[in-house]
Amino acid sequence: MRVLADGLRARGHVVAEANVPLGLSTKDRVAMLGSRSGALSMAGRLARSWSALVGKALRVRRSGRPDAVLVGYMGHFDVWLARLLFPRTPIVLDHLIFAATTAQDRGVGDGGLKQRLLRFLDRAALTIADVVVLDTDEHRDLVPAALREKAVVVPVGATENWYDAGAHAVERPADDPLRVVFYGLFTPLQGAGTIGEAIGALPDDGSVLVTMIGSGQDLDEAQSRAAGGAPTEWLPWVDAADLPALVAGHDVGIGITGTTPKALKVVPNKVYQCAAAGLAVVTSDTAPQRRAFGDAVVAVPAGDADALAAAIRGLAADRALLAERRAAASAAADRFRPAAAVEPLDERLSTVTR
Repeated sequence: MRVLADGLRARGHVVAEANVPLGLSTKDRVAMLGSRSGALSMAGRLARSWSALVGKALRVRRSGRPDAVLVGYMGHFDVWLARLLFPRTPIVLDHLIFAATTAQDRGVGDGGLKQRLLRFLDRAALTIADVVVLDTDEHRDLVPAALREKAVVVPVGATENWYDAGAHAVERPADDPLRVVFYGLFTPLQGAGTIGEAIGALPDDGSVLVTMIGSGQDLDEAQSRAAGGAPTEWLPWVDAADLPALVAGHDVGIGITGTTPKALKVVPNKVYQCAAAGLAVVTSDTAPQRRAFGDAVVAVPAGDADALAAAIRGLAADRALLAERRAAASAAADRFRPAAAVEPLDERLSTVTR
């Protein structure tokens, strides 16, 4: 969402923001929708947030009807409110996450009734919106055929603070240990267990140091598999404002290695961000990631811990190769700065009328 707003501003649009955080992560939202009590709790949170959001939105509307309203990702409910408040304004939905497929990926809502509810939420949000922003061709293909003409594919990209962090990163001595970082939720999509197993296969002599940032359902498995391998620091949380600089202090960023259907459809934000910060990127060899980055990232078979470990060992042993992979990723990342990333949306907005 931040890349979309920043990119539209950079392309000359005036962007006014009316935002009231719900205070729930994607994991929390999916889990809450998986039970009756959770759904009721979600409704209560929505009611409180909407009461504040209505006031902000009305103040924005008093300054003039906007040309379009952009609803952020996981806005399955917010898009309803946007339509009520701006009935004659084109609504753009940043639909990075399908509720049904995300629940399946995380083992929530496998039952028939729950899946039907989540599919209804997806379909309703897509129907209400006038323009639907997806991050990959594979996700666009999940949009029902009758609604697919609304879809526009916009890469996730990275905000400028990631590029700034890379530009200001302190150069370390060539004989320093290789520093590897992974951050995100420890879920099947990320392939956390595979990453842990790869760490366990790396040398424990200090030539490779690993930083693992985040939490989630597969954290214990990842830590167990990593035991005895490269020295690893496990951080449960890093503030978003501090994350770019911390990541930029590393040499290699791990993307994802999951084998779930959803893992094969995404280019994770960390791949864009690590490339923008000037790291070499090792990630799974999937169609959307190949289209986005080509040979600029080191691609390994999804779910293959041995291949991931071998790729990291190769970069540790050959610092010229490491420098080459870092430069390639950084060059590729320039195509995904906010102003460039939102070009397809900007073009679509120029054609939308109600």
